[in-house]
Amino acid sequence: MKRRLELDAARGLMLVWIALTHLPTVISTYSNQPFGFVSASEGFILLAALFSGRNYLKLAEREGYSAMGKKAGSRGLRLYGYHALMLCLAFGVLAPLAGSGARPAVFNLLDFYFAAPKRAVLDAVLLIYKPPLLDILPMYILFAMILTPLALRLGQKFGWKYVLGPSFAVWLAAQCGLKQAVYLGLSHVVSMRIPLKNMGAFDMWAWQFLWVAGLWLGARWARNDLPIEKWARKIVWPAAAIALGFCVLRYAVFPNVQPALFGVFFDKWHLGVVRIVDFAAVAAVLIRFNHHLKWVAFRPLVLLGQASLQVFCAHLLFCFVGLTLMGTAEVVTGWGEAALMVATLGGMLATAKIFEKSAQGGKGRPQQRVPTLAAGNEAAHG
Repeated sequence: MKRRLELDAARGLMLVWIALTHLPTVISTYSNQPFGFVSASEGFILLAALFSGRNYLKLAEREGYSAMGKKAGSRGLRLYGYHALMLCLAFGVLAPLAGSGARPAVFNLLDFYFAAPKRAVLDAVLLIYKPPLLDILPMYILFAMILTPLALRLGQKFGWKYVLGPSFAVWLAAQCGLKQAVYLGLSHVVSMRIPLKNMGAFDMWAWQFLWVAGLWLGARWARNDLPIEKWARKIVWPAAAIALGFCVLRYAVFPNVQPALFGVFFDKWHLGVVRIVDFAAVAAVLIRFNHHLKWVAFRPLVLLGQASLQVFCAHLLFCFVGLTLMGTAEVVTGWGEAALMVATLGGMLATAKIFEKSAQGGKGRPQQRVPTLAAGNEAAHG
């Protein structure tokens, strides 16, 4: 089965975008949501769900839902291993470096750990404590292990409206404070010794809707019933107007990426409604004109996308290095910034090449044909 190289390249581009935003450099100011109220996180999550929906449903059709569940569990455990490694580096290497107080950025990253080290380690292992930068993988793990097999099975058995409808209702409740309500409710049952702010910036109750939507699209793709280009052609001009309007709004009215006025509609962490509309509009425009964007699917980006999770973890290592190099400065500047950028992108690409060789097992390089996004074209992410 052939890969969809343009989608792999899109994932690779998202990873570069995420790295440029996360690295503590001057460039992060310009790479943080430059196209409106949309970030690389939305694309990264949706594409991951898209591939999961397609691949796991095909597996279920070949070998049964039990095999699908085992595969999802195995993948989730592997992701957990990556996350555990990142936690070991954060607590075992970063924390001692920040203990002297000479690196406030690292101290702020691990503030709960310094307040209660034993509790922080236990809660981090249980995916409860999620420091900044380390909060997207726990969400990804739970979505991959639990939500994916459950949603696919229910969607195929009862119909996707019975999955998308409740998922949307949960997202709507998240906009009204579901995360806080659950936290307060649990506080009356068990002792919640960790502040809510240390349980991760991403609101899983909201972001699950984007993941479920991606699974639905992936399931339709698996059945050769995803006329995505047809949809894009019908709405491309209204979508372009919406995307342009939000881009103008982003710079002319709300120069801050998280405006205080009507903030609930723009909120990234709770996946506000503006972000969903803006993301859908931008996606429609890109899909409509994807044949003009084939040049993006060049080999380095494709490699990054094909080893996306390993590359994501690799970029975190360089973010840790950057936070350490900062010292008491606001960002890394000058030659240090240039060296950090080159090392990060080079390290990400080297990671992708290592895992490519591991996956190929000594086989020759696969042919890189860039297909279109037309519905019914047989391909898989692998």
